[in-house]
Amino acid sequence: MIMVRAASAMLAFLSLLAIGPRSAHAETYRPWCVGYPATLSQSCTFATFEQCMETARGGGGVCTQNPWYLQYSERGPALAAKAKSERSKAR
Repeated sequence: MIMVRAASAMLAFLSLLAIGPRSAHAETYRPWCVGYPATLSQSCTFATFEQCMETARGGGGVCTQNPWYLQYSERGPALAAKAKSERSKAR
């Protein structure tokens, strides 16, 4: 019985080590969405426009840029902050 408890504890500990925190740069951003007007559904899981178009062709979907990606990508907040600072200098 003690051996079973020890093995269970070791398995639990190793499981926790395996699901440790990941680094932030491991995220994959998906800048393209396919929307289906007939069902009002949207899927933002595409890394390239070509991937999106291949999926959209089969089901009558429309590809658009991911609004979250546009707002939070490298150009989003930085560009907005730059424009704001330039406006305040002009006053």
